[in-house]
Amino acid sequence: MNLAHLRQAEASFLQRYPGGFADPELDTIRKRHDIDKLSAFTRESFSRPNFNRPELICEALVKVISRSSMVSRFEKPKFRDFVAALNSHEKQALAASVEKRLYGRQKRQGFEEILGMLAHQKLARWSVISAVPFYFAPTKEAFVKPTTAKGIIKFLDATDLNYAPTPSWEFYRGYLRLLGEIKANVVPTLTGNNAAITGFMMMSLE
Repeated sequence: MNLAHLRQAEASFLQRYPGGFADPELDTIRKRHDIDKLSAFTRESFSRPNFNRPELICEALVKVISRSSMVSRFEKPKFRDFVAALNSHEKQALAASVEKRLYGRQKRQGFEEILGMLAHQKLARWSVISAVPFYFAPTKEAFVKPTTAKGIIKFLDATDLNYAPTPSWEFYRGYLRLLGEIKANVVPTLTGNNAAITGFMMMSLE
């Protein structure tokens, strides 16, 4: 990672917004995304006991994707229709995969199972597969927006990361490591959650 470029981005952002993401000038952006509210809903909806009710889990998936300000408005109805077309067995399988993704040691397996289901319907998009984990654990998981991810990688000369439109666990873990490096090298007012980190970088590159 090019630390000099990161310092440049940090200085540029703080010059515009001295308070970081607590700066009053960013109130409109904070309200538009309202990550805390959707995160609270996501954690409640995907609590462990709820996975005994696959139908409820699938309904919650649609609600989170539909309410997210970061998911494209074109992808939202496609995902809703995808879930609506699933039979009871498929909904059970989807819920089981989401549980693996969010809990325990089977996160990679859950990721790949969900990816496989989405790929059959041409819905294997980074935003769709990363949204729910991000809102479930916004300081540990990342929302991957392709244009932002590519911009950050290029700006920071992160040559060990190779972005591809088709989601992969390898890239995702590498991207998380990069965000962790950014977090360790900038002021805390820019790192409230991983969307703040990517948002600060995106706004600095504009």
